[in-house]
Amino acid sequence: MILENGFLYFDPVHLDATGEGPLQGLTFAIKDVFDIAGTVTGIGQPSWRASQPPARHTSPMIETLLAAGAELVGKTHTDELTYSLAGQNAHYGTPPNPAVPGAVPGGSSSGSASVVAAALVDFALGSDTGGSVRVPASYCGIHGLRPTHGVVDYRHCAHLAESFDTLGWFARDARLMARIGQILLPASDRPVPRRLLLVEEALAQSDADVVSQLEARVGNGLPGVTFGGSISVGNLDTYFSAFRPLQAYEAWARFGSWIEAEQPVFGPGVKERFEAASRITATEAEDAREQCQALRTRIRALLGEDTLLCLPTTPTSALPLQADQARVEDIRGRTLRMTALAGTTGLPQLSLPLLHDRDGPVGLSLIGPAGSDQQLLDLAARLPEFINT
Repeated sequence: MILENGFLYFDPVHLDATGEGPLQGLTFAIKDVFDIAGTVTGIGQPSWRASQPPARHTSPMIETLLAAGAELVGKTHTDELTYSLAGQNAHYGTPPNPAVPGAVPGGSSSGSASVVAAALVDFALGSDTGGSVRVPASYCGIHGLRPTHGVVDYRHCAHLAESFDTLGWFARDARLMARIGQILLPASDRPVPRRLLLVEEALAQSDADVVSQLEARVGNGLPGVTFGGSISVGNLDTYFSAFRPLQAYEAWARFGSWIEAEQPVFGPGVKERFEAASRITATEAEDAREQCQALRTRIRALLGEDTLLCLPTTPTSALPLQADQARVEDIRGRTLRMTALAGTTGLPQLSLPLLHDRDGPVGLSLIGPAGSDQQLLDLAARLPEFINT
């Protein structure tokens, strides 16, 4: 099945704005993980959709945006049960990547990134557990935020792994990203970060041309932020090794009983991940949770109140739809090691469309102290003028 774009046309939704505010006249779409009262939240899996009752409530995040003047115009596609990074869905097809025709859009918030990049909406909502906002933002050449874990209201939205799940958003314009943040994020009087450090281990995972561009972009600092060189955060395998078993254990706790009862047909990759998840023991999960906590404590102390970490969002641009499987697995592994840094530590990560390789866009990411989400967004909103002077 080939999709025209990232919208779920078989499950249309439309909600008019309920108030007037700073988002007046703007349109948005939502990943099919957000509840809307009276509709089924399908999470990209037809058997799940067929077995679930309509939602009783609407996500508070949606209600807040409607009250601010925005108009909801549709749901968007996602990878099956959000358990993938590519954006390919064996049942519903693959939303197009407007920035790199013939390439994957990234997932699991594939449809939301696709419709934003294609200018079909002004902004869109997604969820991010292991990179599901950050990777599509990088591949589709748009802005995407994974907020600080727990800072955005997650009620009435489907979970995959609650220790890591966040709700974020996409837009083509940095200033709009910041305006949305002012509506969805809690007020904060945190100090503005003043120092930027490159993550050595993430640079080592990324292709050389992406790294050279990144260094050139930030070598003279950013508005109000001094470049401080590079820093080691330790082997990224450590972060991924803590993230993966705990994510899998929680994913199986969420969906395992349903999978065993319904025996749904899963696409390639998703099937194998759930099979592996079913074998994670409670002891292994608890060990992983303790590792995540230790990493969280160490990295948060390293950042303090005033430091930003900088890295490519993904090691390369989006891979072709028909890429060699060995190449797909290599890039997936490198990407997950990079995204696990913010995932295990619960920190905000903002992907900016400032890099590219010979095939397409690559995001430049900023990771800030916990709760510095709005400061990251405000910094990004000042970047175009700074970069072009």
